Parts: sequence; structure tokens; C-alpha cells
Amino acid sequence: MPDLSRGEDAEAVNALRSATMRLARRLKHQRVDESLSPAEMSVLGTLARCGSATPGELARKEHVQPPSMTRIVAMLEAKGLVRLEPHPEDRRQKVVTQTEQAEAMLAASRTKRNAWLAELAGRLDEDEWARLRAAAPVLEKLAQL
Repeated sequence: MPDLSRGEDAEAVNALRSATMRLARRLKHQRVDESLSPAEMSVLGTLARCGSATPGELARKEHVQPPSMTRIVAMLEAKGLVRLEPHPEDRRQKVVTQTEQAEAMLAASRTKRNAWLAELAGRLDEDEWARLRAAAPVLEKLAQL
């Protein structure tokens, strides 16, 4: 476990935070559809990873208030990227499902972002690339915690 009172641990945590934030910002600019907000893209990504969900479940997963999620879902529905269906067990609720149009847009976005990131990784030497490949599962685990 990192000990922030140790200089090298504090420096490593700071460098990891800084680098991941800069990389994430740069990746956000590699979008296929510029008309979608980062929040809308995030909701589509969550639906792609987790499957259909109620607006309340999406709000919890996205760490936003339910009224904000209601607005995001309405905008995505108006753009034809999600559809609202009756909840199978509770007819008072709706389930949000991404459309084929959203799936295609997300696939194109992933392809563009992966190509951009691969181009950057191509500038690394073999040892750096090997260390980055080895670190990828650890970064994924951090993202899931």
C-alpha cells in the first residue's frame, strides 16, 4: 500500500494522477461525434459495459443526481441513441437501452481512440511498451475499485 509520507510513494501517486488526467483529457478529444457531451458519452459507455439500466441505476453508476440523469437520458433519446422501455417488474419505472446507432458510434469512437493511443505507444521503445502492457491490467483494476 502506498505510504504518502514516503517521498517516492507520494511522487509516484502524484505522477500517476497527473499522467492519467492529462491522458484522459487528450483521449476525450478523440471523439467521432462532437455533438455529444462527455456526460452523454459516459452514459453510453456505461450502458455498453453494464447493459440496460434504470435512470436511477445510471445516476448511481455515473455519480450524478437523478434529475441530471433524467435530462441526459432525454437528450440521448432525442438523438436516437437510447430508447426507454417499461421495466419488466415495476411498470412505474423505465429501462434505458442503447440503440444500434449508439453501438455503432461507440465502436467507431473506440476504433479512433485506440488508433490514436496506438500511434502514441508506437513512440515508446520496446522496454517502455512492455512495461505499459504489463501495467494495463493494474490500471484497469484501479479504475474498477
